[in-house]
Amino acid sequence: MFRGKKILLGVTGSIAAYKSAVLVRALIKEGAEVRVVMTPSSKDFVTPLTLATLSKNPVEWEFVQDSDAGTWNNHVELGLWADFLLIAPASANTVAKMAQGICDNLLLATYLSAKCSVGFAPAMDRDMIEHAGVQGNIQKLIQMGHILFEPEAGELASGLEGKSRMAEPERIAAQLKEYFEVKSAWIGMEVLITAGPTYEAIDPVRFIGNRSSGKMGYAIAQACANRGALVTLVSGPVAIDPPEGLKEVVRVESAAEMKAAVELHSKNAKVIVMSAAVADYRPSEQADQKIKKASAELKIDLQQTDDILKFLGENKQEGQILIGFALETNNAEENAKSKLERKNLDAIVLNLPSEKGTGFGYDTNQITIYDRNNKSKSFGLKQKSEVAQDILNYVETLF
Repeated sequence: MFRGKKILLGVTGSIAAYKSAVLVRALIKEGAEVRVVMTPSSKDFVTPLTLATLSKNPVEWEFVQDSDAGTWNNHVELGLWADFLLIAPASANTVAKMAQGICDNLLLATYLSAKCSVGFAPAMDRDMIEHAGVQGNIQKLIQMGHILFEPEAGELASGLEGKSRMAEPERIAAQLKEYFEVKSAWIGMEVLITAGPTYEAIDPVRFIGNRSSGKMGYAIAQACANRGALVTLVSGPVAIDPPEGLKEVVRVESAAEMKAAVELHSKNAKVIVMSAAVADYRPSEQADQKIKKASAELKIDLQQTDDILKFLGENKQEGQILIGFALETNNAEENAKSKLERKNLDAIVLNLPSEKGTGFGYDTNQITIYDRNNKSKSFGLKQKSEVAQDILNYVETLF
């Protein structure tokens, strides 16, 4: 699967840099073309000559090759050359600079110029990787769409033990191979995703809404884009930035606006993921002016909003895959399965807001997926970026 793929390997200053030599051999063995960019400190752990010999390409680590001759290493060309930029090992220092957009060496300049997908394999001591600042930087890179090659547990150079060893080269190569295989199935596929809440106006300043942050839907949209899909995201009002690499972002506020956008974009979608928390009711009448406090009570008549998910189920195209979400506080499995059947879904994702670390506003979630074949799969508590991968992996089984 690597044949013809151009992989740019970034090596940083970590004791795990010695593994980069094995990684280069594993990638080339699978048919990849490999070039290497190093940070200056990484040369203390592995020599450029070793990596140049194994990769059969010159290894770069300085901006200027020969100041007298005026020759330099073009980081823009390096970034555009690659099909995938893999930084392994990724030290705490480099991870922090990537997250903050700091550029003080050739590798970071190349990273900031890269137009391809980016992966990183952290390697550092146990206490370092457990630090809140480092964890925050790792999560920021994942939210930016970068692929994490998770560290492994074991004995560290310090003598401590923990889950902060760089993943073994064979596992990195296998995960990268899987990435290219999975991405090929999604490339060019039209995908529609809804996310966030809807707001139903009471008057010009008040509304009926819910606590949805949109984080789950946005994570799914980013994961789809990373796999090469053409993603249209229909988003209710949220306070987070849209994912990178989407085909289109359609911003709406009310359930009626979301339904109109979904109707427009659903016809050509191969996969539809309805993760938005759409309001079930709206005021029967909307006041033109702000309602003033006139008495101790204010009564508002409500009427049902249109059922977008039901509409999609009734008008599902041939070969289209429709995924719904269920947030339940009681009789969870029964209610989720009932919704799956009633709305003509191919699968439904159940999450329980009563569980610690789940529900609206959290960066983590814990889900169970049910499908029409009476199969189900439960997942433990994970970052929503990882949950998104689990959902898409499950969707692939429905293709």
